Amino acid sequence: MAFAADADHQPSRSTAVKPGTQFVRYWKGRSHTVEVTQTGFLYAGTEYRSLSEIARAITGTRWSGPRFFGIKGKRNA
Repeated sequence: MAFAADADHQPSRSTAVKPGTQFVRYWKGRSHTVEVTQTGFLYAGTEYRSLSEIARAITGTRWSGPRFFGIKGKRNA
């Protein structure tokens, strides 16, 4: 079966959250608050495109942003 490519297709987000939603994560004794905006995420006065970018800014290492902020669990083995 063949599928035609649709350049305008936007996959649905299973973890879509509304602007104004806040995520709070405690890391190494400090609280980090992220707010969802219309275009991305606001953290410490800076707009980011993804939670993963913010997790990297907080920890200094690569993380899955949704996993770091607790909105996506670990996969079952």
